Amino acid sequence: MPGKVPPEDLLEYVFDRTGAAADETVLQGPAEGEDAAAIDPPDGRLVVSTDPISLAASAVGQLGVYVACNDVAASGADPRWLTVVVMLPDEEASLETITADLDAAAREVGATIVGGHSEYVDALERPLVTLTAMGTTDRFVPTGGAEPGDRIVLTKGAGIEGTAILAADFGDDLDVDAETRTRAETFLEEVSVVADARALREYATAMHDPTEGGVTAGLVELARASGVRLEVDRDAVPIRPETAALCEAADVDPLRIFGSGALLATVPDSACPDALEALERRGIEAAAIGTVQSGAPALVLDGESIREPTRDDLYPFWE
Repeated sequence: MPGKVPPEDLLEYVFDRTGAAADETVLQGPAEGEDAAAIDPPDGRLVVSTDPISLAASAVGQLGVYVACNDVAASGADPRWLTVVVMLPDEEASLETITADLDAAAREVGATIVGGHSEYVDALERPLVTLTAMGTTDRFVPTGGAEPGDRIVLTKGAGIEGTAILAADFGDDLDVDAETRTRAETFLEEVSVVADARALREYATAMHDPTEGGVTAGLVELARASGVRLEVDRDAVPIRPETAALCEAADVDPLRIFGSGALLATVPDSACPDALEALERRGIEAAAIGTVQSGAPALVLDGESIREPTRDDLYPFWE
């Protein structure tokens, strides 16, 4: 039956699952009858980002928190507040599971869920979760700040989120051994780049998290935003064995599948060693994969010039 989630389910599954511990800036949070949140923000620049999660079948709550907060973190801010809209296809869909995942992931990144909405929508085939993340910073880091002479740094590796999706949602149809699939499914736990951004933001001239279209699309977006040419060596891009195996079985390019979990940053050449060391101290793998050059905005990948964002290789799996 379409309509709002009933009050008894909100009381059981929603109002007490608000992520991080009570935030003194939140004057009004989720509660019955309250249609708006009230926040008394501290000084600094407010960074806001919204993202929906609709295609992934597994752990949509966890993935939604990570993806929304990644954009805020990649701008140099600490994600602090979240609003959540949960649309469910029917009453059999697990509001309990989704809100438990939302709560756990928000606690992990240190954000508080301050409000939102939940509803049953018959027209949906799978849950649709949309989150708005907010945070503050004294130094905003744009996507469009790369300068000629900078080095390009990538954390973790290509296709982190896409690897987890392939393993969890399509693994039964791929010729990949069970052990590899099991390891790959755990990559979902690494989709957050909040820690990566905290390590890099003092060095970065630009930061951007690759999402749809993977590392390739993310680099093109960064190049276009900054008005520069990025020269990248494919062999320098870290690709985990599990990613390589699943992408080979699925006949997709690991640089062109959902890339959440990695963070792209440009840093001055002189600061690159310190930036990589800062990541290593936090146990985050990273590599310098290319350089920023002046010229018409484009990604030059092993000599191939790419000027437009690429379509994600995983989209056909849902068509």
